[in-house]
Amino acid sequence: MTELHLWLRHEARTTERRTPIVPDDARRLVGNGVELTVEESPQRVFPIEEFEAAGCRVAPAGSWVTAPRDAVVLGLKELPQDPAALTHRHIFFGHAYKNQPGAAELLGRFATGGGALFDLEYLVDDTGRRLAAFGFWAGYLGAALAVLRHRDRLRAPLAPTTKGDLDETLKPAAGDAEFAGLVIGALGRSGRGARTAFATAGVDPTCWDLAETRHLDRPALLRHDVMVNAVLATSPVPPFLHEQDLDTPGRRLRTLCDVTCDVGSPLNVLPVYDDTTSWDEPVRRLRDDPPLDLIAIDNLPSLLPLESSADFSAALLPHLLDFGVSGPWGRCLDRFRDASRAHGLDKEEEPHGH
Repeated sequence: MTELHLWLRHEARTTERRTPIVPDDARRLVGNGVELTVEESPQRVFPIEEFEAAGCRVAPAGSWVTAPRDAVVLGLKELPQDPAALTHRHIFFGHAYKNQPGAAELLGRFATGGGALFDLEYLVDDTGRRLAAFGFWAGYLGAALAVLRHRDRLRAPLAPTTKGDLDETLKPAAGDAEFAGLVIGALGRSGRGARTAFATAGVDPTCWDLAETRHLDRPALLRHDVMVNAVLATSPVPPFLHEQDLDTPGRRLRTLCDVTCDVGSPLNVLPVYDDTTSWDEPVRRLRDDPPLDLIAIDNLPSLLPLESSADFSAALLPHLLDFGVSGPWGRCLDRFRDASRAHGLDKEEEPHGH
């Protein structure tokens, strides 16, 4: 591996508690010759002192904008609005390759500054399988929140917790009525997480995947009380629900959790809402009679920051140790160039630092 300087940035989103690298894995990176700078962050689940003890340099929050030009800036969620020109190579979830709102603006910032985006969603092996993902925990929390809402035990605002504490609230209690649960995308990472949370809650859900959604039985879907969508669409598919379906006479569906949150994307399989929900207001009422509640939070794993960060970091570590422009990282760079070209922004130049 060539000499690498990683710069772990503070997350601009106030509800983001996770980190892509935990202190134990930071120590391994430093031990393998990686220069690792970590920004101070009052909200990160691991205190800065643990990174400092692992041999990392400490920098003020937001100082990545003046980091050495060859530093690779590592994060998870969206960047702040400034600077307008992005000069570094960045690793994070950009959400800019499916024509999502703001995609052209983000890619334009890279084009202006000469930087590059290595989108973690597209860090894949040669079969297209993602190499580091939060999917299990997203599905787990999505189903957990849906169950708690359905049982009238979800309290806002939401706050980070531990799996042990969450599981205690999920366990069925005396007086809890039985209900029919449904997981769509049940065989993927998020689907497995959702099924695990349902099991903890004492619910044996119906499980649908590709075979069941190829010719989706919408009346059967509406006969379930709680639905969790864990499908990450990579090509257009017919929507699972339309607005008019919500007004179907006899609809049993009362709680809908969209783990994927592809709102605004042409690949959205649930075009029945136009904005995500939040930690402060996790539930939105879509219909009053009979009631139908939506949960669509786009950083669910941050509610279990310790567990989700540790799993993600363990998966990402070997690839950071092998960072370069070939293999999985090369595929990331190809996707960035393809997306930039689609927006008329690709200058066919190598991002600096290579």
